[in-house]
Parts: sequence; structure tokens; C-alpha cells
Amino acid sequence: MHSLYGEEKMTTKELLIKAKNAKAELGLVSVEKINEALLAMADCLVEDTAEILRNNAEDIEKARGTVSDVMLDRLSLSEERIEGMAQGVRDVAALPSPVGKVLMRTERPGGLVIEKTAVALGVVAIIYESRPNVTSDAAALALKSGNVCVLRGGKEAHKSAEAIVKALQKGLKKVGLNEDFVLLVEDTTRQSSTELMTADGYVDLLIPRGGKGLISACVKNATVPCIQTGTGICHVYVEKTADQDMALKIIENAKTSRPSVCNAEEVLVVDKAIAPEFLPKLKKLLVDDRAENPVELRLDEYAQTIIDGTPAGENDFDTEFLDYILAVKTVENYDEAIAHINAHSTGHSEAIVTSDDAAAEKFTKSIDSSSVYVNSSTRFTDGGEFGLGCEMGISTQKLHARGPMGLQELTTYKYIIRGNGNVR
Repeated sequence: MHSLYGEEKMTTKELLIKAKNAKAELGLVSVEKINEALLAMADCLVEDTAEILRNNAEDIEKARGTVSDVMLDRLSLSEERIEGMAQGVRDVAALPSPVGKVLMRTERPGGLVIEKTAVALGVVAIIYESRPNVTSDAAALALKSGNVCVLRGGKEAHKSAEAIVKALQKGLKKVGLNEDFVLLVEDTTRQSSTELMTADGYVDLLIPRGGKGLISACVKNATVPCIQTGTGICHVYVEKTADQDMALKIIENAKTSRPSVCNAEEVLVVDKAIAPEFLPKLKKLLVDDRAENPVELRLDEYAQTIIDGTPAGENDFDTEFLDYILAVKTVENYDEAIAHINAHSTGHSEAIVTSDDAAAEKFTKSIDSSSVYVNSSTRFTDGGEFGLGCEMGISTQKLHARGPMGLQELTTYKYIIRGNGNVR
């Protein structure tokens, strides 16, 4: 049977043993060597473009008819997207390494020198679904932060992930490094996910990246440390003093540029004072003028008196649509807007469009999400856009990591204490 690792497919337990064994070895590799490897991995991605696209075509053909067109786009690769993946790896190579950085230094009266020092977590496992580019992003960030990477993609993208990992491992081999620094789980059944969630002693951090079901399963069942990454019920609030042309531009980008991603807008909140003027403009832009992929507007009771659309259902303000659907909520003022957003948000990204500095300040102080925008699209919540090279995921929790997870978020620290025969 075909395998990345020899004649027989490797079990998840065997793979985890390889990862654990590789952890100490990676800890001794210099930053310069890791950067050399990353550049080689990027080159190999580009060199293997034809093979990656062949495998991706097989995944798409299997998925066609079983997922939406929006999700097919999420699964699809092209020469341009593969070049973008390679550039993401190069961008990570260009970033400073967080490993070894002294975060705090204290000299004690007895002569002890205590340094709080950033170190790699060890083995980072990522369970993700239908986005093949996550494969190279995760591998690059893990390697640069000194971590062995165990990837577990979804069955719908497995052929693509397999070809990408082959290219990445080829890059490692080119510079004389252990291919086991980047590993792909070959079992795409639920059993392998469960094994990663409960791999105590083998996995130092588990990061789920995908839909609500995957993230909930990991948070509920994991016995290893787990980061809660976001489903994104992202809001754009158009406050009554907003520049309406600016607001329309922001909403169009946040909703339609790529609706299948977690930083896309799912809910519009608009002040009732401007709704009679603003909502017809919104409908013209997102519905009437879009012959292809018009946005379905799901309207609260007041919005329904102004424009035509679908009446908002009970769950529409708590749904990550990942499609050309936008729920519309009208409010009396920014206090009501803030209360609504905090009640329904998943803690990902929220935006206010306003000309009122006081409204903007209250919004940024009161909204309890990882990324809060003033007069900007939520689509910027992304590791690359934040200058992190790329991202491992977007954390919507508050402990250890929050927002786009880059290199720093893939490290922990230890105290290194130097003395001269000190005793207590």
C-alpha cells in the first residue's frame, strides 16, 4: 500500500514515536541551518508544483458534488497559490527566531543569575480540514520555532497534503536534516484524531484548525494541551456617523472577497438612525449588482421594513455561514451594538465603521474579541497580514495565545539559572 514512509502505511502511534525521537535532535539545529532548510523547502514546493496539482485535482474530483463551490475553492490549488505557499515559507525564514530569546534577566543577592528563556514546545500536532496551504504554513512555523510538526489533514485534502509534505521533506533532506521534523498522519479516520488528542507524553500542543465540530471535539476530548482556534462569527458595525461609502467598501470586502474563511464577515450591525438610507445601498451592492454569487441577506424585523430579504431565523446570528449569506441586525446605538456583538461573537474579529472617536474608543475597549478593527475590514486577521509570515491558526481563547498564532506563540519558556557553588 502506498505510503510516505515505506511500503506499509505507518500507524499514528509509530508516527508519534518518530516525532518524539526527533524532538531532541531538532533542538540542537542552528537557526542558520533551519533557515537554509526553509528556503530549500520553499524551492521544492515550486519544483513539485505539477505533482502537487495532480494530487490536488484528485482531491477536488472526489469532493465535487459533496461540498459547496465555496468549499471547493478552499480546497483548490493553482500555480499561483503554490507560489504563495512557497513565499509564505520564505517569509518565515526571514523572521527572527524566538528560540533562545531572554525574556527576563534577574541577578539575585547571592550571585545567582536567572534568565527566563524562550524555548520550543517540542512536538506540535495540527488537525485541520480542507485547506492544503495549511500544510506548508504549519510546517514552516513549527520548524522555525524549533518544533517537530505532526500534521493530520482531512481526508478530502489528503492527496494534496501528501504531495506537499513530500516536497517539504525533500527540502529537509537536501540540506541534510531529518525528514521526521515534518510528519503527516496517514490514517484519515476519526481514530487518528482521537489518538492525537490523547497522545500524552508525545504531543506537547494540539492545534485544531477547521469547523466548529472539529474544534469542539478537540476542546472536549483532548487530554493534551489544546488551543481553541476560532470559528469566526465576525461582525461589522456601521455606526450612525460612518462614512457610508467607506462602510460599503469594507462590508463588500469582508463578506465577498473570500466567504469561506474564518475572518469573513457573517453579521452586519447597523444603527437604526441610518438604516433607511444605508440598507438600500447595501442591497444594491451585495444583491442587485452581483449577477454571480449575490449575497443572501437575512434581516431582523426592522431591516425587513426597509429592504427585501430573508427573515432572520433563530440561529442566524450564531452561525458561521462560510458562504454568500449575511445576517443583518439593527440597533439603537453603540451600547446596544456592543452588547449584541459580545453576546453572539466567537471572539475572533469585529469591526466598527465610524467618524466618532468616542464611539471607536468605547468599541475597542468593550469588545471582547482577539482582533478589533476601526474603519477596516476583518479580512486582515491573518498571520501574513500581521507581519507574522503566516499563521498556525487564530486562537479565540485567552490563555497562552490569542489571535493569529505565529512563531512566538509556538514557544514556551524555561528558567536557566547560573550560579557559582550556590547552596540554600
